[in-house]
Amino acid sequence: MITIAVDCMGGDHGPQVTLPACRLFLDQHPEAALILVGLADAFSGFSHPRAQIVAASEVVTMDDPLEIALRRKKDSSMRVAIQQVKDGKAQAAVSAGNTAALMAISRYILKTIDGIERPAIAGQIPNATGGATTVLDLGANVDCTAEHLLQFAVMGSALVSVLSNKESPTVGLLNIGEEIIKGNETIKKAGELLRSAAKAGDLNFFGNVEGNDIFKGGVDLVVCDGFVGNVALKTSEGLAAMIGSFLKAEFSRNIFTKMAAIAAYSVLNALKNRVDHRRYNGAALLGLRGLVFKSHGSADVLGFGFALNRAYDAARNNLLDRVQVRIAHAAPLLATAESVQ
Repeated sequence: MITIAVDCMGGDHGPQVTLPACRLFLDQHPEAALILVGLADAFSGFSHPRAQIVAASEVVTMDDPLEIALRRKKDSSMRVAIQQVKDGKAQAAVSAGNTAALMAISRYILKTIDGIERPAIAGQIPNATGGATTVLDLGANVDCTAEHLLQFAVMGSALVSVLSNKESPTVGLLNIGEEIIKGNETIKKAGELLRSAAKAGDLNFFGNVEGNDIFKGGVDLVVCDGFVGNVALKTSEGLAAMIGSFLKAEFSRNIFTKMAAIAAYSVLNALKNRVDHRRYNGAALLGLRGLVFKSHGSADVLGFGFALNRAYDAARNNLLDRVQVRIAHAAPLLATAESVQ
């Protein structure tokens, strides 16, 4: 039985989205259980034999500064949900709440894995192959050193091996060109570290990749700093929204476009589903001593359900153990990189 703790108050919509998504998730996963955390009155009328309700007296809002979320709201639904993982009552936690607060609280309560300085946010972006490219960091660390990028690559490889069942996923370093000589000093040094990791058998390093390679799907994992990664993520979401708006407009423009759209409906609908960012919702906070997944704050029931599925798959496939094994194997290289930082 896999148990997931859910911050039911987080995000733009709170219980009106999280609770229906949780009910659907439980109906679809008879071997799963949920710990639902939130204000007591939020669960009025909700019950399920595999759902335990844990009350919290506070909520971290999307606008709360870190000081408020971390130091003052010690009984928030977000913090109580993460504490369930710390106490061993749940194998993973999911929240759609304030990203900065979630990262700070998770890091404070769960701590980081030995050999990891900074946790990173890893998520998937749909690509042209019909699958998705995993990208990290997606916003947790705006300024990164070459050593941080090496750590991200090791952790991300473990995540992709769970998501795609690939023992040795390909890793690309996001750069302004494929050539080794391109990029700033941090990227050049990161490239050297990643090539050393590949020689040591810690990574399957493909080389430098450019922004369009994320959408081509040429590699399984793309490593970058949080500033660039977040821009790429928002661009992907904007592209999906634009395609959805275009298809809707074509169906309503005039009788001719309606007829053409109806004739091509199956193809157009497949395209819409392929780029629908809701189906890739659920970003992992990697580098912690516990599994935490971040749902998009504006996620609907479908999107939040996918975040729950991501957390469930990670826990069922022992993602935390896989990350720790890979970090331990790469420890000599990570230690050498830190010593020369």
